[in-house]
Amino acid sequence: MELFGLPLASIYLYALIISGILTILYVLFADVLHVDTGDGGLHFLNPVLIFAFITILSAGGYLFERLSSLHSLLILAISAVISLILVTLLNVFVLVPLSSAEESLVYKESDLRGRIGLVITSIPADGFGEVLIESASGRIAKPASSFDHEAIPNGTKVLVIQVKDGVLQVTVYQKNESLIPY
Repeated sequence: MELFGLPLASIYLYALIISGILTILYVLFADVLHVDTGDGGLHFLNPVLIFAFITILSAGGYLFERLSSLHSLLILAISAVISLILVTLLNVFVLVPLSSAEESLVYKESDLRGRIGLVITSIPADGFGEVLIESASGRIAKPASSFDHEAIPNGTKVLVIQVKDGVLQVTVYQKNESLIPY
């Protein structure tokens, strides 16, 4: 069967090439060409899903046209169903989890106030040492100075009081004993 004077296999191949190129360009320039579908339930209008649907549809159509003797409308229907299933799986198992994932593991220095760390390089009374703070996303080693201007030995638990110019100001951590007798 022919359409616009071209065999359907050629049309599927051209659609595959064009949609593949557009998909690659969109992935590279997605931040510039960002389309916000909002929370209005139009998540299926995501350009990645549309390009993936057209790419899979045209790839399936091309392969079926070249390798089978099925009728062209049946090939289009089979390719559309396969494409719809694969794009749905792509959306459910890749795009939705990625969109709800943590954007970054970056922390603000002000978030370190009140955290408990461990001195890994001794802090002299009027000098700098290093403190290791553990968090859910990993470990953070930061330069530190003594808030009370007292020497703090290696291996001591410290409490971060404040952060000035990227340097933690810490004091020795003292766990409060319960005032209620048992």
